[in-house]
Amino acid sequence: MYEARTVEMQPRRRGGLGLFLLILALATGAWALVDHFRSNPKAELRPVTPRGELAGFEKATIAVFEQASPSTVGVTTSRLVSRRDLYRVYTQEIPQGSGTGIIWDEQGHIVTNYHVVEDGSAFMVQFAGREQPVEAVLVGGTPEYDLALLKVDLPASELAPIAVGSSNDLKVGQSVFAIGNPFGLDQTLTTGVVSALGRVLKASNGRVIEDCIQTDAAINPGNSGGPLLDSAGRLIGVNTAIYSEVKQSAGIGFAIPVDTVNWVIARLIANGRVTRPTLGIRGLATNHPRVRSFGLKEGILVYEALEGGPAAAAGIRGLVGGSSEFTGDIITHIDDRRITSMADLQAALERHDAGDRIEIGFLRDGKSYRTEVVLAKPQ
Repeated sequence: MYEARTVEMQPRRRGGLGLFLLILALATGAWALVDHFRSNPKAELRPVTPRGELAGFEKATIAVFEQASPSTVGVTTSRLVSRRDLYRVYTQEIPQGSGTGIIWDEQGHIVTNYHVVEDGSAFMVQFAGREQPVEAVLVGGTPEYDLALLKVDLPASELAPIAVGSSNDLKVGQSVFAIGNPFGLDQTLTTGVVSALGRVLKASNGRVIEDCIQTDAAINPGNSGGPLLDSAGRLIGVNTAIYSEVKQSAGIGFAIPVDTVNWVIARLIANGRVTRPTLGIRGLATNHPRVRSFGLKEGILVYEALEGGPAAAAGIRGLVGGSSEFTGDIITHIDDRRITSMADLQAALERHDAGDRIEIGFLRDGKSYRTEVVLAKPQ
């Protein structure tokens, strides 16, 4: 049996050796084939065609981003909540959301939207190029204008304040650029144009924010509080809202005009809050695109003097019978201060408190008049 067993095994060894030699031959041939293709000039990488100079508009866009990017930050908010279990009471930090902010000055002030921070009690600011976020404190906020002010403790050398422009001379069609953190994707640039001016938005407390900028630059959740820039890289607005049924960009975004932002932030830095008394009017600057073509004299066209308000009580009139011929009074002065824009009017009122008596200069049918108005508390 031993010899028979030995005889049966011999053919299997010869067959295994043959199979091994066949596999080795195939592998050698495959390697030679691969080597052939590797050495074949047709399989080499194609040379890169030189691009040449970037187009002028591309260079301009890149310059805007590179200028404003260091001034744009991410803002995350959380809320401290007390919890209790069977053994103890403990504090838990619950994330509330995120948005974008703007470095305002070398003192560490950060501008963002009120709705970004309103539910938070702890705030972190992420700077471009910095590995770890920085803790911030809330200086103040105003839901009436959906603006809030944070402050970080950093040296001026680590802060890049945004260049501030003007929104009073914007024109529909001019280019705009938005930088923000949509869906948490930081330092995202989108471009578009000024789609419309003088839009009215409703703030979180139900009051309206007037004279807002509409743009088609893509604005999504997370862009709130970020800068809207002109082609010179200057801040012209703070992105605050979108119009969309799916809560994503539909080409209709809104920004708070920088002229409003400028005086609101000045009041927040000074007082932590905005305490502007009311005159009781709705109006537009006469150089506003809606009324500029009518050639009205410089000032604030009163299109409505609110019933029971200070202006109406002093005899100021709005558009007569809803007239479209712009026959309302035009405010030209508050005391001795010349008024040419809504920012001028707001800044003038900011100097006063409810109950103060001011003198208003206005035009009616081309004639100049003056009247005294007692300012009221905001409603």
